[in-house]
Amino acid sequence: MADLLSIGLSGLSASKTQLSITGHNITNVNTPGYSRQDASQATRSPQFSGAGYIGSGTSLVDVRRSYSEFLTSQLRSSTSLNSDVEAYKSQIDQLDSLLAGTTTGITPSLQKFFSALQTAAEDPANIPARQLVLAEAEGLARRFNTVYDRLSEQNSFTNKQMSAVTDQVNRLAGSIGSLNEAIAIAAANGKQPNDLLDARDEAVRQLSGYIGVTVVPQDDSSFNVFIGSGQPLVVGSTVAKLEVVPGQGDPNRHEVQFISGGSRQGITSQITGGELGGLIRYREEVLDSTMNSLGRLSLAVSDQVNTQLRQGLDLKGDVGEALFGNYNEPALAKLRVNAFAGNSNAQPVLNITDPSVLTTSDYLMEYDASGPKVRRLSDNQLMTVTESPAGTLSIADKNGVDQGFQVVLGSPAPVAGDKFSLQPTRRGAADITAVLDQADQLAFAAPVRAEAGLQNSGTGKITQPDLVSVLDASNPELAVDAKQAMEALQTYLGNGRLLEFGAAGNFSLPAGVTSVPDLAAGGFKSGQTNSVKLAFETGGYKYELSVQLSGTPNAGDDFTLDFNQSGVSDNRNALKLVDLQSKQTVGVSLDADGNVISGVSFTDGYGELVERVGTLTAQARMDSEATGSILKQASDNRDSLSAVNLDEEAANLIKFEQYYNASAQIIQVARSLFDTLISSFR
Repeated sequence: MADLLSIGLSGLSASKTQLSITGHNITNVNTPGYSRQDASQATRSPQFSGAGYIGSGTSLVDVRRSYSEFLTSQLRSSTSLNSDVEAYKSQIDQLDSLLAGTTTGITPSLQKFFSALQTAAEDPANIPARQLVLAEAEGLARRFNTVYDRLSEQNSFTNKQMSAVTDQVNRLAGSIGSLNEAIAIAAANGKQPNDLLDARDEAVRQLSGYIGVTVVPQDDSSFNVFIGSGQPLVVGSTVAKLEVVPGQGDPNRHEVQFISGGSRQGITSQITGGELGGLIRYREEVLDSTMNSLGRLSLAVSDQVNTQLRQGLDLKGDVGEALFGNYNEPALAKLRVNAFAGNSNAQPVLNITDPSVLTTSDYLMEYDASGPKVRRLSDNQLMTVTESPAGTLSIADKNGVDQGFQVVLGSPAPVAGDKFSLQPTRRGAADITAVLDQADQLAFAAPVRAEAGLQNSGTGKITQPDLVSVLDASNPELAVDAKQAMEALQTYLGNGRLLEFGAAGNFSLPAGVTSVPDLAAGGFKSGQTNSVKLAFETGGYKYELSVQLSGTPNAGDDFTLDFNQSGVSDNRNALKLVDLQSKQTVGVSLDADGNVISGVSFTDGYGELVERVGTLTAQARMDSEATGSILKQASDNRDSLSAVNLDEEAANLIKFEQYYNASAQIIQVARSLFDTLISSFR
């Protein structure tokens, strides 16, 4: 009877525990990361009797959780990947809407500016039309400024978001370290603390949503968690931390540092996965290059328009003034170079020499004992550095292709160990301004005009000359150089230079003027159109004019080349300004002779930027759908094994209640037998 009572009591105890575990499962049905638990039972050691071994009841062996390390790891990696893509997508969606918008993009302002130029070119003496050009130029500059401001705001948001994410990473890392310690203590008796294990798995899963992690289980049931390229974030109960600080090469571009003990290590480029990885990937792949592309475009617009205006004359007969501000002002040139922390006091400046050949890359300049080393960061290519004149560095790639800028070292000069981040185009869109405010100073007239002599008797004709040479292409001080060159041209032409047709069928050219083909040697073909280039040099400047001679001039006929002092209704330079809209002026590649091999126009250059961002946005949306599906599948797989099923638990309640009642009946039988036995002795 005692044995029977013991068996019943063991059944009651086992059923009661099973009911407690079932109730625990039910109450935690909505607990994130909870794994369903169940108990395993085993028979007690039987008692030997003459008839054999007789069972002595049951006992609970273990309380286990329904868990798969593979499914949990799969869910963790899927969470990291999906969070990365979602963070990337949320940012690039905003950028795509900004650049491609009909009211927020650059293209509408570009079109309005060139449309105003076209209208003004049709009537170059019309002051209201000229005023519209100034207004649209200001609107274009402000549009560049506004788009840059939005990109800068997004960069600032990225910095703040990185700080917020690292705070969450540090919080969860601390929780994992504490749970590791508690689990190691609780598991010392050989049994697993299921609820603590679930809490730690959920903390690691949440951590993977912020940053990609690698988890290594240890013999004492603790987890070691690694990030980046193997940096130990959590080792047992020891926890390192992350900190976001201003970048060494660019204070506006924050970086992530790994802090362990008293040491710090920059790991920004090594971080992948999670929200932090997505933000860093977006900044490196999209945001930086977009700001650089936009800056390069604004520099090209400013340079090409200003340069062309300096080839012409305004309504007063003066050399054209710049429409946009000088991008090589000392204050702007200084902002293109960022000195690393720990440098000497050297502060070089960066001057743009040719915006048309600029790339969209940043550069890293390092000094060692042998001098400066410059590396292009977009492809990690080492550049060729030439110092000429002293203190001025010209940068070219390994093929000798100029990068479009120079670094002026200044005083004091950099020393070995100094590092500088070079950003030729980063702030281009922020710094462009419209500075011309007088409509009559727009140089729409060409500087040279041609006229046929009044006494000519033949049918010879000459077109208006086209100034082919660029007066200010090689000098950063554009205004001074162009003005001096135009004044030298005016002095040289004086009251006109004659091309006279002789009896031998050839032209006599002004002193110092050469032509291709050689008109003086009978190169003129009577009755045909002759395209001629006239070249001469005066005042230290070289000039080249392109004209066409046609018809049949008679001996003694002449044509006059004169300075176009009063070309009020002349629109030749205005038409060249209009032609800039379709001219290859951005990302230009040149051959050995300086001829354009490839390049794009202003509109196409911006179109390429919009297309690239649009393509990356479409890819991000597809990646979001794909990773979302993968995450759902991984979550479903884990839940199919570990999640609580209320229907199943309800059935278990009934089952274990019946077991409990049955065990109680055994005890009741034992009691009845005992009562009967006692009664028999009365």
